[in-house]
Amino acid sequence: MAVEVNAATVRRGDQLMIGGQVFVISDLTSMHRGAKRLHFTSGESMTLHPSTILWAARRTDPRIARRRPF
Repeated sequence: MAVEVNAATVRRGDQLMIGGQVFVISDLTSMHRGAKRLHFTSGESMTLHPSTILWAARRTDPRIARRRPF
């Protein structure tokens, strides 16, 4: 499932496509002013500022029922 993420909503395990390459987030570090340092399984890292919005692929467990709006 594709979701819009920012520094407040990004999660460990999210997959980001940057420059045609897929990066999987292995760890997150909170920084000052709401920014987060993303550490990827490949060893790279990047800083995600609060105003930056990205799209991420997020795995969901099909066994967990999602609430549907009425």
